[in-house]
Formats: sequence, C-alpha cells, structure tokens
Amino acid sequence: MPESSSGLTRTAANLHREMKAIADAVGTLLVDSFHYLALFAIGATTVWSATAAFFGMVGKGRAELSDILLLFIYLELGAMIGIYFKTTELPVRYLIYIAITALGRVLIEIVGAEHRTGNDLLIVAGAILALSFAVLVLRFALARTIRPTASSTQLTHVKDDK
Repeated sequence: MPESSSGLTRTAANLHREMKAIADAVGTLLVDSFHYLALFAIGATTVWSATAAFFGMVGKGRAELSDILLLFIYLELGAMIGIYFKTTELPVRYLIYIAITALGRVLIEIVGAEHRTGNDLLIVAGAILALSFAVLVLRFALARTIRPTASSTQLTHVKDDK
C-alpha cells in the first residue's frame, strides 16, 4: 500500500507541475497579447493624432511654436512606444522629456497671455528646472550602473556591491 500511495503522490505532483506550466504559458500569452494590442492601439492613436495636428497646421497655412512643440511630443511618444516594443522597458526619461515639452507649451501660452502674472511664469519655469534636474539624476544613476565593455560599444550592467 505504501508504494501505491507514493506513486499516487508522485503522479499528483507531476500533474500539478504540468498544470502549472500550462497555466503559466497561457497567462504569459494573454499578458503579451494584451501588451501588443495596447501598444499598437497607443501607437496608432499617436500617429493619428500627429497626422491630424499636422494637417490642421497645413489647413491654417502656418505653424506656431506651440504646434511644433506638440509634434515633438508626438515624436517622443512614438520613440517611447518603439523602445518599449523592442525592449519591453519603459524609459522614464522619455516621459520626463514629454513633460518638459508640454510645460514649454504652457510657458508659451503664459507669455502670450496678457493677464498672467510673473508667478505663473516662475512656477512653470521651476517645474521645468526640477524635471531637468530629474533627467540629470537619472542619467547619472544610469552611468554609474552601466559601463561600456572593452571589446565593443555595447553596454553591460555593473553590480555595485557597496
């Protein structure tokens, strides 16, 4: 009887491992499918919006500085989507660049408005400065954790054991 009990236990354990492997594979497939579907939807929306903004400028017969900055925002979004598609990593720096560009558009609106105070200008300029400092910190942290290899220009991660 003990032999059949241990055989049953082994069979149940093997069945459990196989069931878990199948569930993990199906789960990974569903998550990856959602990522790609969402990525294509976001990419298509970005292209659609950029195209609509461009043709709006063409229809006006001119492009203002805020319009050009809007196209740069779309460009940064497209670059971020492309990087995420290739590496499945979301570069935070691109989000900060987008925020800086958006604040630049706000700054242009503040300067163009007649009834704005200097405080609005200082607040937006301070936010741009803080975001620029955040990019500097991120780049410095990245430079400390990644170094070029001697044989190529590819980067390798370095563990800091301190």
